[in-house]
Amino acid sequence: MRRLLIFGALIILLFGGCRTKKPAVETFSAGVQPKNEYPGAKYSEPSTWLLGYFNPSQLSMPPHSEWFTKGYDEYQPDRNVMEKLMLLDKNDLTILIVMGTWCPDSRREVPRFMRVLYQLKFPVENVTFIGVDNSKVAPIGDYDKFNIQRVPTFIFLKNKVEAGRIIENPVTSLEQDMLNILNRNENNKNQE
Repeated sequence: MRRLLIFGALIILLFGGCRTKKPAVETFSAGVQPKNEYPGAKYSEPSTWLLGYFNPSQLSMPPHSEWFTKGYDEYQPDRNVMEKLMLLDKNDLTILIVMGTWCPDSRREVPRFMRVLYQLKFPVENVTFIGVDNSKVAPIGDYDKFNIQRVPTFIFLKNKVEAGRIIENPVTSLEQDMLNILNRNENNKNQE
């Protein structure tokens, strides 16, 4: 019976992804390997979840450091795309990251995204992190206004107005999708 429950949970995790059925100046240093005090941590257990607003430095501490540091260190953004991103106006740009530490997609994409931001020297104080439970709900006021249906969701706000989103998985790559969103915003601004 226990094997059947474990198998069922794996099937849900693998094929269910991080979707929901209902609509609903600090830096990271590469190469730092914190001691893992939580070997074999079960990220599906609520005791490991980061919920509500949280400080991104919490991702560099156990049990999250196990996946965060590995994903951050291994990701190499495309240099050509990064050079183009460096040239864009990022003044008045803020980013909201809604993620679930229980979600494999979040554990894969958020460290990569943070690597992109680090290479851009993007100020971490312009990034807001919100952790959600496995129902995509966060214990913060007015959370529904974000209309989060999948995690991770990266929301780009230019002058406090949403310019675009990367939802769950990038179309091309995180850096290319970010460039596309910011370029679209620049083109719209130039046409006004």
